[in-house]
Amino acid sequence: MQRRVSIRSARAASAAAGLMILTLPALAQAPKIGDPPEAKNMRLVGYNDLHGRSAYQPTIHHQGSRYIAYIGHHGGTPEVPKPVNRLTGQAENNGTSIVDVTDPAQPKYLAHIPGLQGHYEEGGAQMVRVCDGKTLSKGDASKTYMLRVFGGRAHEIWDVTDPAKPALLTKIVEGLKDTHKSWWECDTGIAYLVSGVEGWRVKRMTQVFDLSDPSKPVHIRDFGLVGQEPGSAGAVPTELHGAISTGPQGNRVYFGYGTNKGGVLQIVDREKLLNGPKEPTAENLRYPVVGQLDMLPFNGAHTVFPMLKMPIAEFAKDKDGKVRDFVMIVDEQILNECQEARQLVFFVDVTIESRPMVVSNFSVPETSGNFCQRGGRFGSHSSNESMAPVFYKKIAFIAYFNAGVRAVDVHNPYQPKEVGYFIPSITEATDKRCIKVDGVDRCKTAIQSNNVETDDRGYIYVVDRANTGMHILELTGEARAIAGLQ
Repeated sequence: MQRRVSIRSARAASAAAGLMILTLPALAQAPKIGDPPEAKNMRLVGYNDLHGRSAYQPTIHHQGSRYIAYIGHHGGTPEVPKPVNRLTGQAENNGTSIVDVTDPAQPKYLAHIPGLQGHYEEGGAQMVRVCDGKTLSKGDASKTYMLRVFGGRAHEIWDVTDPAKPALLTKIVEGLKDTHKSWWECDTGIAYLVSGVEGWRVKRMTQVFDLSDPSKPVHIRDFGLVGQEPGSAGAVPTELHGAISTGPQGNRVYFGYGTNKGGVLQIVDREKLLNGPKEPTAENLRYPVVGQLDMLPFNGAHTVFPMLKMPIAEFAKDKDGKVRDFVMIVDEQILNECQEARQLVFFVDVTIESRPMVVSNFSVPETSGNFCQRGGRFGSHSSNESMAPVFYKKIAFIAYFNAGVRAVDVHNPYQPKEVGYFIPSITEATDKRCIKVDGVDRCKTAIQSNNVETDDRGYIYVVDRANTGMHILELTGEARAIAGLQ
């Protein structure tokens, strides 16, 4: 077993790597290979290049005595459609990387599972979730299971009990039009799968499955916004992006629709969703919904992260409303070099679920780093989704493409405040990003921090869409104190 790294040894390893960190305002010009990372109150602990694969969702699982990172990938590029798996020497379609991060200063690449053939969003296996059999009511207590997508065509379950030797267990559903950001309740086994079922009017809606016995998936129902269901008419609401459930204890599922436009936050009664009428009629789709927020036409809802029962220090002496429920909505920027409306992070007070209200927002000032000119996307994309106490309802981490990952103090969601950031250095593997100028491609190389997750030890994992790999970080200074870390 690899030893857990101490804070002192991690800092020494970082220093030994000769990494210089800019603590002054972000570079005025676009970074180039060889420039140091830019950081404030965050520092690099460890790094893995993920074999140069474009990365989407990292899931960090405390597996026995080890911590294992499961990372979903987008498809390859026209220039490098199949990066080489250095463990086998074989060129493989981008799929799922499995990395031992027990010692975060020295992550160890264990395995790669190929995904669907295709470039960018057309291939890969970008979404992954992991549950232990001992927590699933009908699982094998000796096993660990991984739920992943197979490109946009299927959902699969893998046995990852030995993470270095993953084995396909079952195909849950195949022949889909698309997939995306699913959620799996490890205590009940209920999974909310983003799917594109034939007959539905969108490429992404929800299929609810019981995966409490991962070897025997049971389909419960299909679900979506009214107007998406088969046989409906009129305007088609924007497609699903993903869901987060609070399980039977919270009895709520939060659905986010839209990516960079037509965003919708939908608050659903979980019990009614699972046990109510299941035929996808307009009436039945409305039945479990207890609240809904329709966003502006040019903002979407990539991640909808619940932060419930939050005591607000500013309201502590008030007779009413001193404890509130919130959902943090993170939009996704799509177009490069600011060629669309800016996507932001919105904080929504859902204390009165039938009347959700946006009460604040967070964004990175463009002038702080000349981000519109750096290349690639600039704007929000996703947040960490772990509800481990180390950061939950204290600090949120937002992946912000060419502005790296941002640490935001959310103790008072009415006044979120940035307390740190880390923008990785570009490398020779970092892929270019282009826009059309007078009909000709203009390409720039830029960091594209894509998705971020945290573990219960307080480490932050950010992966890059432009093939730069995975950076493992920790908070320092004021931000560390705000999180209550020693």
